[in-house]
Amino acid sequence: MQSLKNNSRTVDPSVDIDHQPISVRIRNALMERIIAGHYAPGDRLVELQLAREFGSSQAPVREALRDLENAGLVTIRPRRGSFVNDYHATTQHEIYVVRGALEEAAMRLAIDRLCAEPDIVGQHLDGMRQAATDGDLEGIIHHSVWFHRVIMQAAGNALLLRTWESLHVELQSRKTLLQPNIDMSAVAESHAPILDAIVAGDTELACRLSREHQAYFELKA
Repeated sequence: MQSLKNNSRTVDPSVDIDHQPISVRIRNALMERIIAGHYAPGDRLVELQLAREFGSSQAPVREALRDLENAGLVTIRPRRGSFVNDYHATTQHEIYVVRGALEEAAMRLAIDRLCAEPDIVGQHLDGMRQAATDGDLEGIIHHSVWFHRVIMQAAGNALLLRTWESLHVELQSRKTLLQPNIDMSAVAESHAPILDAIVAGDTELACRLSREHQAYFELKA
C-alpha cells in the first residue's frame, strides 16, 4: 500500500497570506463585507469602482466576483453587473447535503489507509487547535479544509475528489468562520470525533460522523 506521506497529491502548502494573489485578497475582503452586512442583498458591485478602491485592474476584481458567485454570495448578470445575494439561501443547505454524502463515501474508501496513518489527518486537527488558540482565522480555515482534503485524497477516487472540489470547500469554510461570535475552538474540536473513529478503526462511525459533520457547519452558516 502506497504511503499517504509519499503521495505528492497530499502535499499541504504552507499558509502564506502576504503572498496571496490580489484577486484572493479582494475576494476575501468582499466576502467579509457581505457577511458583515456592509452590502445588502441586491446591492450592485461595480468592477471599476472596486478596482479603484483596491488599486488593481478590473481583471482580479472580475476573478474575485466569479469566486463569490461560486460560493453563492453574488449573482453575475451578463451586461447588467454583479449583485449581492442573500447568503442564507436554500442552495447552502443543498451544498452541505451533497458534501456530507461525498465525505461519507470517501471515508468508506479511505478508512483502511487512514487507520494505518492517522497522523496525516491528525496533524490538521492539531493545526486547527493551535490556530484557534492564536485567533488565526486563515490558519483554521487552511487546516479545516486540509483535514477533509486528505481524507478525500486517501479515497483514491479522482472523480469523487473533483466533485468535492467543485463545491468550493475553502470558500464555504471561510463563509462559515466569518459568522459573528464563531467559536474557533469549538470548530476545531468538532473534527476530533472523526479522528477518534479513524484511530479506533470504526468504519461505520467514521462514515456517519463524516456525513453528520456538515450539519454542524450548516447550523453556523
